[in-house]
Amino acid sequence: QVQLIESGGGLVQAGGSLRLSCVASGRTFTGYSMGWFRQVPGKEREFVAAITWNGGSTAYSDSMKGRFTISRGDPKNTVNLQMNSLKPEDTAVYYCAAGGLFRSSGDRDPNYWGQGIQVTVSS
Repeated sequence: QVQLIESGGGLVQAGGSLRLSCVASGRTFTGYSMGWFRQVPGKEREFVAAITWNGGSTAYSDSMKGRFTISRGDPKNTVNLQMNSLKPEDTAVYYCAAGGLFRSSGDRDPNYWGQGIQVTVSS
């Protein structure tokens, strides 16, 4: 059974930082990209960041560039998201994702999803 387990969420003041982590298990994830999406109630899930299996390429949503940094952990079935200079509008449920994030079509269509973790940024 494939599982993506997120950790590190919580409540932080505006301007603060949080580090999200995700561990994937249940199959071999060799070659799989990993990344993060987020969703607020009433809105579509939006792309945050992604990283290739070897960490050689990364991608970010424009609104997160310069504030968020994605990295692969060790072993490579883990992914981290360092979030700095957080704003109240970053409040959302953050979802870990694996596979399908660097498709040739440009679509980001993950093969697997985590259950999500709440991040709340107070003003």
